[in-house]
Amino acid sequence: LFKRYYDVEAGGNWEGKTILNVAEAPETLAAEAGLTAEEFEAQMAAARAKLYRVRAERIWPGLDDKVLTSWNGLMLAALAEAGRYLGREDYTAAAVANAEFLYERMRGDDGRLSRTWKAGHEAKLNGYLEDYAYLAEGVLALYQTTFEPRWFAWAQELVELMIAHFGDEAGGFFDTADDHEQLLYRPKELQDNATPSGNSVAAGVLLQMSLLTGNGDYWERAAQMINGLYGPLLQYPRGFGNWLSAAQLMVNEPQELALVGDNVAGFVAVVRAAWRPWLVVAAGDGEDDGGVPLLGERPLVDGEAAAYLCQRFVCQRPVTTVEGLVDLLG
Repeated sequence: LFKRYYDVEAGGNWEGKTILNVAEAPETLAAEAGLTAEEFEAQMAAARAKLYRVRAERIWPGLDDKVLTSWNGLMLAALAEAGRYLGREDYTAAAVANAEFLYERMRGDDGRLSRTWKAGHEAKLNGYLEDYAYLAEGVLALYQTTFEPRWFAWAQELVELMIAHFGDEAGGFFDTADDHEQLLYRPKELQDNATPSGNSVAAGVLLQMSLLTGNGDYWERAAQMINGLYGPLLQYPRGFGNWLSAAQLMVNEPQELALVGDNVAGFVAVVRAAWRPWLVVAAGDGEDDGGVPLLGERPLVDGEAAAYLCQRFVCQRPVTTVEGLVDLLG
């Protein structure tokens, strides 16, 4: 009965070996054997326990329990965006906890990142471009979910370090820092694979940071990177998926939204009621910009919370009602 349920055959079911898998519905097998569903499951549970005891005598496989800055940056972005759009406070809390861990464990006193960490050990190895780019993207996503200025400040620090230590005068970024161990050649990966290339993520981050800071140098650097791959993007789009996302952000006339006031929850709800990939958002109390240039010189309106919709820092007349923001966003 166990062998039928798990597709065990004398000659194997895959290249001479047997890969356990459920081949038949348990209800069907139970009925044929004259067993109730509970009796059938009890027999299978006993058989699995016996098999496990035998398997446990083998040498256990190694456990890869290291923490990588880059992969955590990807996860951070996913958790922050999911928390924002699904209204899941548990996702947002997990994102904040993850960012705090990375700041404490993976960031040195000078802001430089380490590549890897393991419990009981200090973080080690110089961070690569993807560590800085992925983490900057994650921290930016977290800022636009929580609007805590500390996350914006960290994202900007990461961008400046990325430019200073990985920038290539010919355009784009090298994978290794300028003080990395000497290699035969300094690699510069451009193609997006199972994970996006550090360069494509860096381009998207630079575009977002330009919209939030008004820094045209960020935008020009990203545009140069994207324009330089115009041919490959057209000819091999499947190999440059994340580059195409950055290109879309660049050409789709993105906008910035500054929300100021003690209570902007109504405005935030409007923004998050739809997917708005070409919009970056900053929020503050209207008195202190928190170091976010987009919020600078955008005061309350007659003491009321206000929303400023801008494009490359040129803003429309602010609105003070939810209905007004709905009309602005369309």
